[in-house]
Amino acid sequence: MSRRITISLDKRGVSCVARLLDDLAPRTCAAVWDALPQSGDAYHAKYARNEIYALLPAFAQPGPGMENPTVTPIPGDVCYFGFEPWQIGNAAYGYNEGSQAHSGEHVVDLALFYGRNNLLINGDQGWIPGNVFATIEDGLDEIARAAQDMWLRGVEGETLTFRRAE
Repeated sequence: MSRRITISLDKRGVSCVARLLDDLAPRTCAAVWDALPQSGDAYHAKYARNEIYALLPAFAQPGPGMENPTVTPIPGDVCYFGFEPWQIGNAAYGYNEGSQAHSGEHVVDLALFYGRNNLLINGDQGWIPGNVFATIEDGLDEIARAAQDMWLRGVEGETLTFRRAE
């Protein structure tokens, strides 16, 4: 039986359900599943396009490594990224001083993609492949509307929560 997670934008009261891709990304799925629930400040991507994400303290040591990678995620993809502090601490990225990006520690980025034409490239670093570890099966339209609202009205006070589906 497939494992599922619920991903929620808490302030907006919207959730979706994603199926873990255990066959394609077993290490990533295990790392995420074992660490749930996870919640963090929600962000809308500046560069990748149709992406919302949370930055979290590293929760798997060692991390899962690269598996089922992409630089062109499609709508419904849920991805895992691991970053060293120097990769995301640049002030140009717009993270507040107190954010996880400035913790000085390894950071995990859990992201979902809600629209087409995404490209994971960063002007400072080049290609940023992510592990696709889940696919949204229910609620993509609702989460996409809420994500677009985040883009238009801002992310302040919003949290993105990942938990095991019941």
